[in-house]
Amino acid sequence: MLTEERWDRIIDVVDKDKAVTVQELEAALNVSASTIRRDLSQLHKLGKIVKVHGGATAIEKKYVARDLSMDEKHFMNNDEKLMIANYAAGLIKPNDFVYIDAGTTTEMLVECLTEMKACYMTNSVMHAWHLSQKGCRTFLTGGELKSTTEAIVGMMTEENLRKFHFTIGFWGTNGVSDECGFTTPEPNEAMIKKISMQQTEKRFVLCDSSKFSAVSPITFADFASATVITGKLTDKRYKKYENIVEVE
Repeated sequence: MLTEERWDRIIDVVDKDKAVTVQELEAALNVSASTIRRDLSQLHKLGKIVKVHGGATAIEKKYVARDLSMDEKHFMNNDEKLMIANYAAGLIKPNDFVYIDAGTTTEMLVECLTEMKACYMTNSVMHAWHLSQKGCRTFLTGGELKSTTEAIVGMMTEENLRKFHFTIGFWGTNGVSDECGFTTPEPNEAMIKKISMQQTEKRFVLCDSSKFSAVSPITFADFASATVITGKLTDKRYKKYENIVEVE
């Protein structure tokens, strides 16, 4: 068994059982205790598990309870976000009806896109302004403006979105988890994300790799319901999923 394959299996066992002994891993993988101990030391250094006396425990999930402001987000992981945005922009085709969610990664998508024949709708005032400046046909969802994230939310937005059917859409997220799905801290924004995704044929979530295994209070979509476009994954257990695209 290759080292990486063995490590993936160790991580899977630890994540599932939350705590495991060297002897249990030795039996599960049919390798020596000394090999397991070396593997646990390496995985501990990589931040994949927590090595304890006689075994290992699972890493606690990263909980994101507060929505950062746009100013706070603007300087986080910008190089990775730009690669993600460039890739996503290439997916838009002429005559697409495109939905673009509020957020900093989707803001970069707006800056990168070159398809002028598509039609765009967004719940971000700034996205709409940049799209119109590019000469794109642009619609706003309508509703209440949330100052923190510059997103338009509320019952009017929800009602309006249910009238439309998008061919392709792009969303941001505060957390990505195979167990908890795509999550965000704020109920109103979660509902807008949920409804707009339901109204879209091809769904893409854009997020840098730091969002993986992070969980916010509210799930707005299941993990398998969209393709995730991200940078190079540091959490190797997500590499097995076919709905994840890594761009470098």
